[in-house]
Amino acid sequence: MHFVDAKGILSANNGMNIYRGCSHGCIYCDSRSLCYGFTHEFEDIEVKQNAPELLEQALRSKRKKCMIGTGSMCDPYLHIEEQQQIMRRCLTLIDRYEFGATVQTKSTRVLRDIDLLTSINRKAKAVVQMTLTTADESLCKIIEPNVSSTRERFEALMEFKRAGIPTIVWLSPILPFINDTEDNINAILDYCIEAGVKGIICFGMGVTLRDGDREYFYDALSRHFPGLRARYVRAYGNAYNVESPNARELMQLFRKKCDAHGIMSSPDNCFSYLNTLPDKYEQLSFFDL
Repeated sequence: MHFVDAKGILSANNGMNIYRGCSHGCIYCDSRSLCYGFTHEFEDIEVKQNAPELLEQALRSKRKKCMIGTGSMCDPYLHIEEQQQIMRRCLTLIDRYEFGATVQTKSTRVLRDIDLLTSINRKAKAVVQMTLTTADESLCKIIEPNVSSTRERFEALMEFKRAGIPTIVWLSPILPFINDTEDNINAILDYCIEAGVKGIICFGMGVTLRDGDREYFYDALSRHFPGLRARYVRAYGNAYNVESPNARELMQLFRKKCDAHGIMSSPDNCFSYLNTLPDKYEQLSFFDL
């Protein structure tokens, strides 16, 4: 872990990443890709120590209320958040200035801040996004070794359901020959149905691999799945889009089950929901009146 003073915190789309790097150890992590230009070891987490100060400046200067997103590149609820509490400070500011918030994570540490998320949701809107990859708990510990188990994440979704906080699930990635089965997809969808999620984001039944990420993933296959690396190389080589041979059938299953239970299954619809505040908040900020 090392500390930096960032120059800015919000992107043009009002997203923020308070940490850079990750301690979750997921074998497929796209954020490891060389294109993101890491100049330090991925597990040496960069802490943007001035993130709350930058966020407050940005919120005070905005003319319209909006949703503030976090977690698209690096999970805001890494292990070090327990001590640093930067995410909690940022949510406190979002709550104080009455903006909306959407949080993407794989960690049940998000439950620590259910009080703030409840307050934000009451004043504006809060959405928790949770990734679910496999319903097999043993497999989960192999492909996502340092993260809350799938069952724990499901139980967190249930907590947010009871609190009235809407949720979105990312069904991703689906790894060919590993978790690309009807049983797995059905089990994850059953979790989503029981938890009453608003939508499920799924860009397809597969995984994307870039330079840097691909090598890490292939090395993990060699360690944990004997013979599977060679099968991937034969089937996909250095392809970016690595699609399951079962993709068509699994996508049909996914869409049919979502439609039957009134769950949004279009990524565009899910993103529109995530980025939209209730009408009464789409107005000039108090500070500009």
